[in-house]
Amino acid sequence: MCGICGFVGSGSLDDLNQLMKPLLHRGPDTQGTWDNSSDVFIGHTRLSIIDLETGSQPMSSTDGKIVISYNGEIYNSRELRKELESKGYIFQSVSSDTEVIINGYLAWGENIVHKLNGMWAFAIFDSRNRTLFLSRDRFGEKPLYYYQRKDLFIFASELSSFECFPSFDREISKIALSKYLAHGYIPAPHSLLKNVYKLSAGTNLLFSLTSNQITIKRYWEFILDPDPLGKRTEDYYAQGLLTLLRDSVRTRLVSDVPVGTFLSGGIDSSSVTMLAKESVSNLETFNIGFEDESFDESKFAKEAADFIGSVHHSELCSESQMLEVCQILPKILDEPISDSSIIATFQLCKFARKRVKVAIGGDGADELLAGYDPFKAIRAASFFERFGGRKFSTSMLGIANRILPVSHSNLSQDFKIKSFLRGMTSPWAYRNPTWLAPFSVKMINEALGLNFSDEEIYSEAIEQWNNCPQDNPFEKTLNFYTNIYLQNGILTKLDRSSMLNSLEVRSPFLDIKLVDFIRKIPCHHKFHNGTSKYILKRAVSDILPTSILNRKKKGFGTPIGQWIKNGKLKISPNLSVTSRLLKEHQENKIDHRLAIFADFMLNRKVT
Repeated sequence: MCGICGFVGSGSLDDLNQLMKPLLHRGPDTQGTWDNSSDVFIGHTRLSIIDLETGSQPMSSTDGKIVISYNGEIYNSRELRKELESKGYIFQSVSSDTEVIINGYLAWGENIVHKLNGMWAFAIFDSRNRTLFLSRDRFGEKPLYYYQRKDLFIFASELSSFECFPSFDREISKIALSKYLAHGYIPAPHSLLKNVYKLSAGTNLLFSLTSNQITIKRYWEFILDPDPLGKRTEDYYAQGLLTLLRDSVRTRLVSDVPVGTFLSGGIDSSSVTMLAKESVSNLETFNIGFEDESFDESKFAKEAADFIGSVHHSELCSESQMLEVCQILPKILDEPISDSSIIATFQLCKFARKRVKVAIGGDGADELLAGYDPFKAIRAASFFERFGGRKFSTSMLGIANRILPVSHSNLSQDFKIKSFLRGMTSPWAYRNPTWLAPFSVKMINEALGLNFSDEEIYSEAIEQWNNCPQDNPFEKTLNFYTNIYLQNGILTKLDRSSMLNSLEVRSPFLDIKLVDFIRKIPCHHKFHNGTSKYILKRAVSDILPTSILNRKKKGFGTPIGQWIKNGKLKISPNLSVTSRLLKEHQENKIDHRLAIFADFMLNRKVT
């Protein structure tokens, strides 16, 4: 893993070094720069994982006409290298996947991205036609931002780089801030800084230095394409899923540095770990525990590790440790994220980094295979629609807030019920983000003095809902979680938590061959008779015990609600409306943990 950055325009290497400074945690091992002595400057900070000796960047083609700065891992690089060698391309490095991308670009141009299986964000300067080619992987595992004005084009892995560039004018984007408060993350292509944009997942950008024009093209998008009902058997899907997941895990174990796995004891991480153990006899696994038992998974992780036979490492995180992380994260995060599980994820990455440089996790399974509670709520939502829809739900939410006592335990029943009813007050097209929303649109407009409509705030979710080829709420919900929530929430959280600790994390469930197979699995095999991730459980039923297969989903949360209530988490509201919410929360009237924590994570970014 690495940090990449650069700019086109008047400037100097000192300006490039300013861009690179915030990226040192992404690449603490080595740093490199390249420039053409006139108007193109490219930087790179490296976390050495593959080809430790000859893989330094920025890297040039053998003729010096192509230069790349690249962040990621290409898991099929060995196969691509052989293919390119058969075409006559020369490699100077031992096994660098960076050079595979360079020669692949020379061979296939922009179509190189269709050949890649992995995660990436890269920038290629092609001096032959004076273009800068940027690309981001299919799911957005690796970040990439860009900015353009008349005389300047900048790209970087993180927003903080732009703020360090000498002539950059920092201004908060009101629409992006509003979307953050509504989602708990900022959906691409928006970013918190005005005129700075995220390159969306599965998208290429071509910047012409000659015309000063940007062209953006989507080369891939997750689209459900289920086989006709009855065409394939359940066994076919289960066996195919296991075979492809096994292959994906195996390729993600390739490294020139130590590799371990995250292990919570749930089905996703246990499946990945069990398959990794087939290739690594002394596999190391990592887990953190909490003092609050409703959030603690350490005993389940230990049971799974004992069954699998891994060398297990577990750390009990004290409340004081977690509160300390809470105070640090808003100051060091590149962009605010209000998912409180980032606290635990950050601690887990920090713990694992003491022994390994690469970790493998189970991210992506919940989104691809219907693992979240809202999938269970879809049938109930359809039932509520028949009883008056949104008006009925609004009345029921008022009653629930009055009669159901607030509980701050992990995924408490009252929290689920109230979240469900709050979501039911919105139309289907943006009900999913409303279920997760920290703030309502009404509250956002009140807090910021704006007048955005629901449709403007939830435009990305509405577009995904309307564009889904399948015409039922279940498949449309899968579409939302995979195309929006996974990219902008889960993978952003994972990237920042891991890279702040200089740890690379790989996600086998996002292997493109596996994903293309999952896209064709009918929904009734993913969610079957109330059982989420049913086909995954069938797939691994012969290699994992029933205690893991049937274990209730716990999540990776932290007791934020309780800390806010008892004053252990020190809150200084950025938004005026939050003061009222904080009072209601501390008086145990209404659980406002999502909104209060979203405000808390803003910190210096908007003040």
